[in-house]
Parts: sequence; structure tokens; C-alpha cells
Amino acid sequence: MQYNEELVRQITEAVLRQLNASASDAAQTKTAEQTANTAAPAGGNSLAGKDRINEHKTSYADYPKAKQGTDPREVVIGVGAAFQREIKKTICGIPLDEVLKNVKAGIEEEGMKPRVVKILDTSDVCFMALEAAKLSGSGIGIGIQSKGTTVIHQKDLYPLSNLELFPQAPLMNLETYRRIGQNAAKYVKGEQVVPIPCTNDPMTRPKYQVKAAIMHIAETEQLDPELGAVEWE
Repeated sequence: MQYNEELVRQITEAVLRQLNASASDAAQTKTAEQTANTAAPAGGNSLAGKDRINEHKTSYADYPKAKQGTDPREVVIGVGAAFQREIKKTICGIPLDEVLKNVKAGIEEEGMKPRVVKILDTSDVCFMALEAAKLSGSGIGIGIQSKGTTVIHQKDLYPLSNLELFPQAPLMNLETYRRIGQNAAKYVKGEQVVPIPCTNDPMTRPKYQVKAAIMHIAETEQLDPELGAVEWE
């Protein structure tokens, strides 16, 4: 899909309004979808005339609701609403199947047990991670947005007071995700944890801003707050 300057401006403004407005999540999502609907990119792949970025919304009504874990060795991974369905790769093109495989492998290498749930009531990665932590038998959880942004959280912390945040998804690789799983497991064991070094590039945000905005809208439109969270793997 190609994007002209007007589409860039409108989608960026829509996402900024969505993040900063005091209105409800539902009202914010509607605004973003309306903006995406009226923008017409060059190249013939127009979004005009569509109510959603993805025409159909996936139903999780038949999935079992996520249960409160009881195993003290458990680490719950909470993934985004569009994870592995509407969005299959991170913002930099890493398959989400591989992302999940490596996070789980990192947890298992430290002797802990991963469980995956799909978070359907928020697309904010900090709240996703906190919800995963609250469902986890150990109280430690990982949140992964479909674009790749990741947080390690603990159940008794404030949403923005997480254990580790990995905000620049375009610069992450599979080794990073594996080490995230390892660190989460080490928090469970009470071991000393060395923060994972992350590459920082000030040009990453402007380079990926439009793609991030579109992926965020695509994730948000799949939310189903009535279900909350469902068992995924």
C-alpha cells in the first residue's frame, strides 16, 4: 500500500488524538477509523468506502476466557487483539509466530512455564502486560503488541511503572525477544536481572510513524472489551 502526504497527515493526527484525548477508548477508535476511511492513498489501494482497515472483525466468543493462574512458575504472555490474525508480522517484518516462539523458549530455558492469552480490552502495551501479570500464577507477565513493542510487568505495579520496556520495535530482533523471555523468568525466580541492551535510533519514530499508526488502528479495531482476555496458547 502506498501513502500520499494527505494520508500521512490525517492518520498521524488521528492517532495523536486517540492517544491524548480524554474520551473513551471506543470513541477514540471510532475517530481513528473514520479518518482512515476518508483518506485516499495513491496507487489505487484506497481506504475510502471501508468502515475498517480490516473489513471483518474476528470473533473470539467461542474461545475460553483467560483464567487466573495458580502455578508459581508461570509467566503469562499477553498478545494484542490482532496478533497472528489480522497482523502476522512485526513493524519490521519479523513473523509473530517466531516472536512468540522465542519469548516462550527464553522462559522455558530458565525453567519457567509460559502461557499465552490474547488481550481484547486494550491495545496499550503497558496495560496488556499488567493484565497478563495479574493473570499469571507468578505475578510476572509480558505484553506484546502486534507491531512488536513489548513490556515486562509485575502485578502489583502501576501500569506505567513496569519492570522493563522495549519501545523501539523496529530495532528488535529474535534474540531480543528470547532474552525478554529469559529476563521475565528471572524476575519470577528472584534472581538478579541485567537489563537487556537496546539499540536507539532517533530516526526510527519518523521513519515508521505512519506504519505504526496504521498497525495501531488495525489492532484497536479488533478489541472486544466484553470478553476481556481469552486463552490463546
